[in-house]
Amino acid sequence: MQAELIIIGDEILIGQIIDTNSSWISSHLEDIGIQVKQISTIGDSEADIINALTLASSRADVILMTGGLGPTKDDVTKQALSKYFNSDLVFDEAVLEHIEQIFAKYKKSMPIENVKQAEVLRVSEVLFNKAGTAPGMWVKFMEKHFFIMPGVPTEMKYLMTYEVLPRLRSLPQRKSLIKKYILTGGLGESFLADKIRSIEERLPEYIKLAYLPSFAQVRLRLSAVGDDELILNKELDKFSDEIKYCLRDYFINDTDETLELTLLNEMEVSGLSLATAESCTGGLLSHLLTLVPGSSNVFLGGIISYSNVVKENLLSVKQETIEQFGAVSEQTAIEMAIGVKQKLESTYSIAITGIAGPGGGTEEKPVGTVWIAVSGLRETIPFKFSFGKLREDNIIRASKNALLMLLKLVREENQKNKI
Repeated sequence: MQAELIIIGDEILIGQIIDTNSSWISSHLEDIGIQVKQISTIGDSEADIINALTLASSRADVILMTGGLGPTKDDVTKQALSKYFNSDLVFDEAVLEHIEQIFAKYKKSMPIENVKQAEVLRVSEVLFNKAGTAPGMWVKFMEKHFFIMPGVPTEMKYLMTYEVLPRLRSLPQRKSLIKKYILTGGLGESFLADKIRSIEERLPEYIKLAYLPSFAQVRLRLSAVGDDELILNKELDKFSDEIKYCLRDYFINDTDETLELTLLNEMEVSGLSLATAESCTGGLLSHLLTLVPGSSNVFLGGIISYSNVVKENLLSVKQETIEQFGAVSEQTAIEMAIGVKQKLESTYSIAITGIAGPGGGTEEKPVGTVWIAVSGLRETIPFKFSFGKLREDNIIRASKNALLMLLKLVREENQKNKI
C-alpha cells in the first residue's frame, strides 16, 4: 500500500517555517507498512490543491493532506476540496460546540471567522480534533482514502495518533512490515556496501536494505513486507546475523539505540566510570552523554579546557608540551586524557583538541585537524583525524568519533579481562 503527502502553506514555500509534519507522518506510516511514494509541498492556491489531489490519487492508495484549514481568508483548502470531491460544506454541530468551549475556557469571545472551522465536507467522516479547533476529515473517493488534517504539528499528531493511524491499520489490503536495524561505526557507507555486497545480492525481492549514514556511523535497515510475520522475522534474523558477522569489527548494536546509550550501558555493566576533557568541541561530547537517562551512573563530569591556561592548570598539561608540539597535537591530547582521568578519578577518559574552523588553521595543521585520545585501564590511545572546513560538522564528527574510539577500547579491555 502506497501513500502520498500533500503539505499546504505559502509560509513553508518561502522558508518562513520548516515542514516537520512530513517526516513525522512518513515515519509513522512506515511503521505500519505503508510506503510514502511522494511528498508535495504547495502554496495556498485552489488550483494547485486540486491539481495535487488529482496527481496524488493517480499514484497512491492513501493521500494525506495537512494545512490550510484555519479561519483566515488565505486558508482555501476546504474550498478546493469542495470542488475536487464535488461536495458542499456543512456545519458540524459537535465541532462548533467544541470550538465554542475552547474560547469559553479561556474566557474569550469567539471571532465570527472561527465559525467557519466547523464546516466539513458532506461526503466526509469527521475526525474530531481534541487538540485544536480545526477538525480533520476522512473521505473515501474512487477507491482511495483521503485524510485531511490541520497543519499545526500538535493537532496533526493528535489526529494521526488517535484517528488516522487506527483507520489505516484496519485497511484489509495493508501488508505486514518488519524492520531490523544494525548500527555500525568507523566505516563509510560505500565501504560497508562493498563488504556486504554478496549478502545484499542474495536478498529476496520482498526484503530491502537501506543505508542511513550520519556522523561517523551508518545505520543499516533491513525491512521485509509480506503476509506472514513469522516467516518475515525468520528471514530477517538470518540475513541480519550474516551482516553482523561480516561487519563484526564495526558493529555497535542491533537494538535501534544510540551509540551513546550503548557505550554507557556497557560501561555501567562493567562498573566503569568516565570523564571528558574537551577543547574544540566545547562541551558537545558531554552534552551527548548526558542526554542519555541514567548517564550519571557512569559519567562523572567533564572539563572544557578551551584555553591553554585551563589545559595546564586543571588538566596538568605541561607548558613545554604545548610550546613544543602545540595545543593541537598527539602529546597534548594524551596529557589531557590522563589529566582529566586523574583529576576526576575515573576509570576511563576522553580528550579532544583540534581546529574546528573556519580560522586558526595552518599549512601543517589545517582546519579540521583534530586529535582525540582515549584512556582506559591499561593504555591511552591517540588518533589524528582530518575533517573538513565546516565548523559545526567538525565539532559533531569529533564528538562521535571520540565515542567510537572509547567503545572500541572498552570492549577490547573487557575482552582481555575475560581471558
